[in-house]
Amino acid sequence: MTLLEVSHLVKHYEKPRGTWGALARQPRHFVKAVDDISFSINAGEMLALVGESGCGKTTTAETVLRLLEPTAGTVKLNGVDLTALSHQELRPLRRHMQIVYQDPYASLDPRFRVARTVEEPLNIHGIGGSKRERRELVSEALAQVDLVPANLFLDRFPHELSGGQRQRVAIATALVVNPELLIADEPVSMLDVSVRAGIMALLSRFCRERGMGILLITHDLGVAAHFTDRVAVMYLGRIVETGSTREVLSGPQHPYTKALCDVVPRRQTKRNRAPVNLLRGEADASDASSVDQGCRFRQRCRYAIERCAQEDPRLRPVTEQDDGHEVACVRSGLFELVQNSGS
Repeated sequence: MTLLEVSHLVKHYEKPRGTWGALARQPRHFVKAVDDISFSINAGEMLALVGESGCGKTTTAETVLRLLEPTAGTVKLNGVDLTALSHQELRPLRRHMQIVYQDPYASLDPRFRVARTVEEPLNIHGIGGSKRERRELVSEALAQVDLVPANLFLDRFPHELSGGQRQRVAIATALVVNPELLIADEPVSMLDVSVRAGIMALLSRFCRERGMGILLITHDLGVAAHFTDRVAVMYLGRIVETGSTREVLSGPQHPYTKALCDVVPRRQTKRNRAPVNLLRGEADASDASSVDQGCRFRQRCRYAIERCAQEDPRLRPVTEQDDGHEVACVRSGLFELVQNSGS
């Protein structure tokens, strides 16, 4: 069952012209942070949105939740169009969609004890008839994120917790209202490697046992490969490849996806070939303001041809079978040819 359906989502920011530019009536320019993307998430499914910093992943997440107002497009949760609702109409639905931010050191109020932090969403949405009932829900939420016994953590301040414990409190705060959709924005990037697996296993368990849909924003393909069902690769505001995690990461069809896969650390053996550096230069979010025609990745792609400067490729199926693997590249069969030729 489709839980979240995002169709042709757009979020543009106007670049300031200044007083002189406005008086001179200079043309307006926009940064295309999110530029016509579509994806869906089923109940009990985890989708990874991967890409470099500045490609629009967090903007996508906040626009889906309407923390940012979309420029165009629709976002449907259980068939309800969120973009058509007023803020007052949207408020009751916010308990069904929650977000966990990247930095647990900034997402928790340093003045609040753990009990008050986790209880605050219950107060906002009117859940729990009494203070005692809310305290029980808070303790249950802490137990679900493996902060046990809960009474050892209820009266602590954030500075008295480790980084992993803080992130678990942030997750408990999101889960205490029992949401259907959880957006995890780089939830483990600031944590020790030894803690990351525990946090991701926790999210995977909630996805599997609760039937929760999770949008995982990450730049770590290792995390995506191990925990997610599907992957969407994003570059400068556009999804350039999507499909099942196994299909996309084992047989990337877009040069950008191939480059991301090549830099993932692997155990070195004699049979391993040295990774091919497909990228030239560095992505810059401001580049999205100058995208006019052609493939936005062509300036960094060593396989670019003249057609790439003329055609803005859209997602299309990789094969005739409807397996969900799609790519936005005019040379999508390139890597199969490269691998078969051994070059």
